[in-house]
Amino acid sequence: MSHVFSLQDRVAIVTGAARGIGAAITERFLKAGARVALAELDAAEAKKLAQKLDPSGQRTLVVEGDITKEAQVQAMAGQVRDYWGTIQILVNNAGIAGPNKPLVDVSEEEWDHVSNVNLKGVFLGCKSVLPTMLKNRNGRIVNVASIAGKEGNPNLAAYSATKAGVICLTKALAKEVCRDGIYVNCITPAVIETSILRQVTQQQIDYMVSRIPMGRVGKPAEVAALVHFLASDDCSFTTGACIDISGGRATY
Repeated sequence: MSHVFSLQDRVAIVTGAARGIGAAITERFLKAGARVALAELDAAEAKKLAQKLDPSGQRTLVVEGDITKEAQVQAMAGQVRDYWGTIQILVNNAGIAGPNKPLVDVSEEEWDHVSNVNLKGVFLGCKSVLPTMLKNRNGRIVNVASIAGKEGNPNLAAYSATKAGVICLTKALAKEVCRDGIYVNCITPAVIETSILRQVTQQQIDYMVSRIPMGRVGKPAEVAALVHFLASDDCSFTTGACIDISGGRATY
């Protein structure tokens, strides 16, 4: 059954690929046979991971850029097309927690920064790969949202609002391209054991974990397994979906 969830020779872009969930997705995709472009602002860290996972350098490519800048996102996609000739999978994984404080204390600059990374970055990523996918009538886009985008977390209003935006962007785009061979889905993780937890207080972490019936945080590899399915041909009648990976936390 080695063909199940095969990504053999597929060309994938993973944003925020150097660490955490992005690194786990990159590793999983490579094991499934894909060629992976690690799209990162921190190119040095991405190159370390690429060297570790793909010592020959045959199946990885590091593309450096800021996902909040359209010219840079388009340039990254262009590099991948020039190098491998196509783009078949995009995982919009890069994101930030943003300010961990009451809404009344959040500055306009803080709000804009979170919105630019978490929501605009997903929009620009999708826009950069869609011409290729539409031309080929084939593509898989997976957006990483958050359970906070469905339920809202106190003291994380900017994060929660932008992740809600990612969910609706996913649903809207999926309806636009569902007859063009392109599948667009998103996942909504609860608390996952990554470096993003360093951006929030222990009190906030304790609150989020207390809402998880399984009583633990998730692991990046568990998230990568779900993304792997959504990026594969085995995902053939699921699009516009928002799929929870929350240890039972989700209430709808």
